[in-house]
Amino acid sequence: MTTAIETSHPSPRIIDVSWGQLEVEGKAEPYKDAKLFPGGSCDWNWRETGTGHSSGIQIADVQELLEHGAKVVVLSRGMAECLHVPRETLDFLKQRQIAVHVLPTTEAAALYNKLAENAPVGGLFHTTC
Repeated sequence: MTTAIETSHPSPRIIDVSWGQLEVEGKAEPYKDAKLFPGGSCDWNWRETGTGHSSGIQIADVQELLEHGAKVVVLSRGMAECLHVPRETLDFLKQRQIAVHVLPTTEAAALYNKLAENAPVGGLFHTTC
């Protein structure tokens, strides 16, 4: 019998979130915007994929989470929910039968931590607006 999450590659926990920074387990310095996934985390550089407040979270951003083994995805819209999530991105996840949660950043961080206890979860976190 297998467990829901590989103990060797759990999703890192969020230690704290506040305006402009996300503290993540295993990282000495906080992130401003971050990608979290089973086995690790990294800076989320919007310029790499064309993500922006109005263009929203791009398919390429969530695809990277899936490549790292995420079976559930949490998308944060920012502290004031200024970051858009386009229908195309949500459809991409739905087509792959990936559960997705779209929330303001503080709520997204709390849900991500709860999900990470039992599932390989990935998340995109925007810590300002």
